[in-house]
Amino acid sequence: MESIKDIAIQVIDTEATSILGLKELLTDNFTKVVELILNSKGNVIVSGIGKSANIAQKIVATLNSTGTTAVFMHAADAIHGDLGIIREDDIVIIISKSGETPEIKVLTPLIKIRKNKLVAIVGNTASFLAAEADYVLDTTVPHEACPNNLAPTASTTAQLVMGDALAMALLKCRGFSSQDFAKFHPGGALGKRLYLRVGDLCVKNAKPMVKEDSVMTEVIMEITEKLLGATAVMRDEKLIGIITDGDLRRMLMKHPNIEEVTAKDIMTQNPKTIEKNDMVVNALELMRKKSITQLPVMENGNYVGMIHIHDIIKEGII
Repeated sequence: MESIKDIAIQVIDTEATSILGLKELLTDNFTKVVELILNSKGNVIVSGIGKSANIAQKIVATLNSTGTTAVFMHAADAIHGDLGIIREDDIVIIISKSGETPEIKVLTPLIKIRKNKLVAIVGNTASFLAAEADYVLDTTVPHEACPNNLAPTASTTAQLVMGDALAMALLKCRGFSSQDFAKFHPGGALGKRLYLRVGDLCVKNAKPMVKEDSVMTEVIMEITEKLLGATAVMRDEKLIGIITDGDLRRMLMKHPNIEEVTAKDIMTQNPKTIEKNDMVVNALELMRKKSITQLPVMENGNYVGMIHIHDIIKEGII
């Protein structure tokens, strides 16, 4: 088993070395490609074949999610009709380790005839692709992680990292913010952290509340029926406190005769609250900081509902 672990370590070391080596291969061409894309009126078309095509698809997904419109075009399909994807102002990026595959050799001249700018992410700067490209991003690696130096491993990792570097440089140059990111990621926990507001959740809940002179039976019934483990305490329609089920347990230990106790006797005064339009992540941060599980929700100084940490958990944000 130790030898198997050693294999994994060797692979990680080989690929890490290859990635770090990219820093030495980076030239002014990288800056020029970023500026070219920023100033383009068209899309970015990313192409490749084999494992490089898989990497191209991932790069396209990253570009699209960070503000740069991109389209994947398989190199083999391109020469059988999909070349029609490319429009006049589009920039074409072709990814290849060797730069010499037959499909690439057929595709490259066709792109040049159309006068589209061609960027090569290539692991062989002496290749046909590199010679034909307007800009070359060198992803040469000293050795694949494969012991036979055959299976694309370090080379595809290098391609992926170069694509990520492009996407992040473009993101920074565009001033792409977390709000912009939310527009492209509305689904899943990531998107919810960026756009979900407290009001989106509390509106689904009941609105537990009792008067300050409510007796304990009324308080217990309100907390039980509303299923939020707490209730707001009101005076003249204004929030003055909160009672949680924990407060009830502590009250029973101190006051055996609950008929003599009212809501104002056991409530927490001036409770922590959250605004209806605040982000849910802010509510979560406050709950964690104060070690509480519920927050009264306010709007224009008025109590409008309650949010529970379980509401946030259900959304997958934690």
